[in-house]
Amino acid sequence: MRIAKSLLCAVLLTLSVTSLGRAAEPLRNADKTLVVWVAPANLDQGGGSALTIDDLKGRFDGIIFAERAPKRWMAGSNGYRRTQKDQAANAEETADANTLVQMAIVYRGREVTIYRNGQQYAQYTLESDPVVFGPDSIVMMGKRHLDTKDENRFAGAIDDARVYAAALDADVIAALKPNESSGPKPWAWWNFEDGKATDRMGAFGSTLLVGGASVNDGRLILDGKDGAMVAVQAGQITGWLARQANASDLDGAINASRQFRERLLSDPHRPGYHFVIPEGPGMPFDPNGAIFWKGRYHLFYIFQDSRGHNWGHVSSTDLLHWRHHPTGLVAGMFSGNCFINKDGRPTMCYHQVGQGNAMAVALDDELNEWKKLDSNPITPETKPGDPHHDKYNSWDPFGWVEGDTYYAIFGGKRPGIVKAPSLAGEWNYVGDLMANTVEGVAINEDVSCADLFPIGNRHMLLCISHTLGCRYYLGDWKNEQFHPTFHEKMSWVDNSYFAPESLLDDRGRRIMWAWIFDGTGFGTRMDYGWSGTMSLPRVLSLGDDGRLRMNAPEELDRLRYNGQKLENLTIEANKGMELKYITGDCIEIDLEMSGDGATRYGLKVRCSPGGEEQTLVYYDAETKKLSIDTRKSSIGDGPKSIEAGPLELKPGEPLKLRVYVDKSVVEVFANGRQAVMRRIYPTRSDSLGVVLYSEGGPTKVTK
Repeated sequence: MRIAKSLLCAVLLTLSVTSLGRAAEPLRNADKTLVVWVAPANLDQGGGSALTIDDLKGRFDGIIFAERAPKRWMAGSNGYRRTQKDQAANAEETADANTLVQMAIVYRGREVTIYRNGQQYAQYTLESDPVVFGPDSIVMMGKRHLDTKDENRFAGAIDDARVYAAALDADVIAALKPNESSGPKPWAWWNFEDGKATDRMGAFGSTLLVGGASVNDGRLILDGKDGAMVAVQAGQITGWLARQANASDLDGAINASRQFRERLLSDPHRPGYHFVIPEGPGMPFDPNGAIFWKGRYHLFYIFQDSRGHNWGHVSSTDLLHWRHHPTGLVAGMFSGNCFINKDGRPTMCYHQVGQGNAMAVALDDELNEWKKLDSNPITPETKPGDPHHDKYNSWDPFGWVEGDTYYAIFGGKRPGIVKAPSLAGEWNYVGDLMANTVEGVAINEDVSCADLFPIGNRHMLLCISHTLGCRYYLGDWKNEQFHPTFHEKMSWVDNSYFAPESLLDDRGRRIMWAWIFDGTGFGTRMDYGWSGTMSLPRVLSLGDDGRLRMNAPEELDRLRYNGQKLENLTIEANKGMELKYITGDCIEIDLEMSGDGATRYGLKVRCSPGGEEQTLVYYDAETKKLSIDTRKSSIGDGPKSIEAGPLELKPGEPLKLRVYVDKSVVEVFANGRQAVMRRIYPTRSDSLGVVLYSEGGPTKVTK
């Protein structure tokens, strides 16, 4: 039996929360360039920052105005360690409040060069090594750095601000233009267009304006009193924290963020290697718009704030470590999908709350900027007396292009098909999605969060019913209808495994996620200030027998460390074998075993020493099911039931389990043919044990 603890348990950043990875690639070395186009409100001020990067450990580098010498720019730093001491030879600033000046500071090894409007302004050599700013770093404008106790703030306008992860040459700096994409790609970039203080590069997913800071006419306006902007490398968590703490100043917001981080770290049920919502509570937390694009897996998800339902956005190269992107699809975004249109551009088909089903097209390859079509909604209008009136709902669409025609499924109680010759063309109702019913599935069972795609030589309709949870049909798509022949659930005892979303990657793999409900423990997680967990990715395929295969992606193996292996064990009938040196609440278990006349055999996880708390994972040879029993998972509140999915082992076929335990989530894959999931909430800190067991007969454990 091979066991590997997961490498990523509760990775949390100061000021922000990340799940399964960093918000962006950190600056890997000390070489960097800070650039800002700035208009000082007056030349009598001193000590404020036009642009600072701060590592939250007391160290910072910044473009500071008149701190050591009146009317002069300088490279600010903690204790002046990287600041030019004698600035008498530097020219005084002469620009007025209506004149933009480009200021740039280049850090190349120990050499620091300051440029004004592309011309060298000052140059000097450091006495000690420069600083590498890691993934905890923030960017500030207005205040010099986080730990300063003085009240100095910069007064003026910032038109464009950038951080480059390299030392730029003088001619490159001189060629840069504000609000234009030119030269090397910045690591972070704010140009304050559309009235937003958003990092266009996505390195900093959340920005907070405090005090007398505002964005007007494409510029950040700082009042010189208490105005400041701070950007952090994560989702929108800082703004949410500031509202929760009623923080009216920067320091208050920062402290609220730090306190929230500690609350998250103290939550024994927050998963570590599952993707967890970074914004706070999410209800719903549907995955949406998944697509593999330009070498990255992109995943969108619903979260809520004062704008209503929005789509958060993360991307990854390995399905594990996620980069947070700006929230480019906001205000009324509900469930939908992403596909490539006839022009080769990623396109969202989604439900616009209060309007109907709609489309949006990506404007950039980072998928940060989107254009909602002026022709929205795509829902055909009807009125009483029309032949199609009341025959379809404008709900949970799924769009795609086939040949020269665009199609979309409209979900709900009576799912339908609509089509159009172009995205902005006239969308017409075709008819019912389903050509026929499948035995055991009611005709009025809703099809929501629909996802239709080829798999093997068939088509699969992945969806939810709001009562049954995640489920799927296998069938054929022909003559503009889906002809289902088989139906199965992915959640049985309730609907905890819920809203699904899938994509096709560059290796031809069909990969899906689902929203995991918090169930009974929802209130507890809300008390901690968050709720929203995504399932592990599942790789779907079709076997030679025409049935669905489900496996964990091989990328999950990268999380393994401290692996241990046991082989050739025998579990006696009606007994258990405790694995004394194998414990944990964040582990993977790769197990192969064969029951010799046993009726039930498997393992128990999250066991307390006396067995008061334990979660059973087992194969039931009598009912032919893969089961998770949570009736004793917690002596407190929590789901107490048996989740069981059909699985029939062939004669002589061993049971092969992949069991993923991640704090409050247990996901199990069996023989590539079935997967089950449960939420658990053990109350005892010592509920960490693993026990192999067998009932009704002995069981042999191969490994």
